[in-house]
Amino acid sequence: MPLEIKVLDYGDIELESSFLVLGRGCGRVKRVYTYGFLILGGQYPIVVDTGYRDNAIMESLGMRGLQFHENMIENQLARHGVRMGDVRFVCHTHLHIDHAGKDDHFPMNTTVVLNRREMECSVSGLMHPQYPKPDIMHLVERLHTPGALRFEDLELSGPIELMPGVVLEAANAHTDGSMNVHVETAEGRATICGDVIYDFQDQIIEPYHITFASEVQVTGNHIGSKRGEKAAIKKLLNSSKFLLPVHDKPAKVEQGQIVGRLDMAVPGPISQTVHRRNWFPA
Repeated sequence: MPLEIKVLDYGDIELESSFLVLGRGCGRVKRVYTYGFLILGGQYPIVVDTGYRDNAIMESLGMRGLQFHENMIENQLARHGVRMGDVRFVCHTHLHIDHAGKDDHFPMNTTVVLNRREMECSVSGLMHPQYPKPDIMHLVERLHTPGALRFEDLELSGPIELMPGVVLEAANAHTDGSMNVHVETAEGRATICGDVIYDFQDQIIEPYHITFASEVQVTGNHIGSKRGEKAAIKKLLNSSKFLLPVHDKPAKVEQGQIVGRLDMAVPGPISQTVHRRNWFPA
């Protein structure tokens, strides 16, 4: 049975523009979405990413959280007839402050799934304070609770099937342990890609300060090399029909280019058609 993805709206964040796209709008504030994802149609529901803990915690990064009652994860799941206890797996693209803040809302018999290297990265200090103490300490509690936490070693194992139609793969971008979640839908592969992509318009469609053909711009927030970031984005563009980042609306991809934008479900209607850049004279 083909799977479908529902977009969960966890509220917005206000932050500096160049954090999202390298060099763009330094000192200017930009407001972005914070999404999670609910995978339906399989044996049981799966949630990917859980948003940030509360508005106050975002102040530790100099950012402003804009989370309200309707954005609470329980209320977002209820819109699709799902209760917290119905969720079998919570998967994390990575463990940054705005991705793993509500794991403690789920019972311990819901298994949290992450790449082992991401847990290592979270306590390395390399991207501190983007990994806040209460979120990581809760995962330590799960580590010592049978069945509450599941590690994968995706850099060594290659892609792993979590359940039929849902595959986990190392992203090799953004953080040391980021992973992509591939979902087989009725219209093709959809990939939940975390923060490998922040902003389709200024990274891919009209990449900021880029003049080369078929080049992409990187984010302003990553642990690895810029070459690695670019390669990870290009791999996504050439391997999936739909891309779902956490801070931008989903996109439809054809022949390695963004051709349309979707809203709160994949598959779903195209809400905006994107015209390809013409690099050559007519």
